[in-house]
Amino acid sequence: MPSLLAPLKSAREYLSPTLKTSAFLTRGVLTPSEFVAAGDELVYKCPTWSWEGGDPSKRKKHLPPDKQFLVTRGVPCRMRASNLENVVGESENEGCASALMGGGGDDDGEWIVSRILSEEEVKRREEEKLVEEFDLLDGEMVEKLEISQKKIGGERPVEAKEEEDDEYADMADFEDDNILTDEAAAISSTTATTNNDSNDSNSNILKVRTYDLSITYDKYYQTPRVYLMGYSDTGSPLTGEEMMQDVIADYANKTVTMEYHPHVAGVHASIHPCQHGAVMKTIVKNLMKGSEDSGEQKGGPSVEMYLFIFLKFVSSMIPTINYDFTMDVSASTNK
Repeated sequence: MPSLLAPLKSAREYLSPTLKTSAFLTRGVLTPSEFVAAGDELVYKCPTWSWEGGDPSKRKKHLPPDKQFLVTRGVPCRMRASNLENVVGESENEGCASALMGGGGDDDGEWIVSRILSEEEVKRREEEKLVEEFDLLDGEMVEKLEISQKKIGGERPVEAKEEEDDEYADMADFEDDNILTDEAAAISSTTATTNNDSNDSNSNILKVRTYDLSITYDKYYQTPRVYLMGYSDTGSPLTGEEMMQDVIADYANKTVTMEYHPHVAGVHASIHPCQHGAVMKTIVKNLMKGSEDSGEQKGGPSVEMYLFIFLKFVSSMIPTINYDFTMDVSASTNK
């Protein structure tokens, strides 16, 4: 459920002064006009995103009426975040990352980055494991076959022949009534097998959730803010608890909470922006340092790149929701 402090937070944002001077490179935050510029670039490079005006009664005066927030709909989510957390790879500073925020001493916070395996990587490792298991089984079968062949030699003992003759003789003892019983059992077994096969085929169908993602501008924190609304494979809205299944456990119900959307009706999962500015500042600083080390021209990334970088680090909290941010952004969050 949304926080009871939601009305107070809305009032706080309303009363906060609008940022007029650019502080993108120094503090990792945006002015409203910079947010619009970054949004225009995202829409241009990634057509799955678009601007919307939302409810006219909820429009913010510091943003254009038709560019109140960005939205992308029907984003697939094929597996739960917990499935990825079970196969966390070694720590590294790039790729699809799980950013774990610690209690750092300064305002920038502290982020530890660990690589989370992609869905394709998980499948590949499972297939390799199956191949190894089959190889082991094949080896065992060959060994057993060789042993059995060594044991077989010459005529079989007389006792063995007599036992076989007795087995065939015992078949004559069966009565005709038993045949009807066996047929009935066979029909029952066939029906059960058919039902099981039908259930198995239904369970093998991939049930894909979808999400609508929106990006608003938070005037108090002076950064973008992400809202999510999830739907089941049948199209029915997910509950808050179900949506938290698609969030890395360290963030569920902490950094990601259920909140009212500022522009449209309904409660959404929202990524709290309190650390967005600090993380963006660190990433931008490392991008600038990387450019200097490679001998490129100084100046850092342009403000139009902001949302691409922003969406890159947001994906570390919701790694199984495969939204589009096209451009490959590699930047460390280490200070």
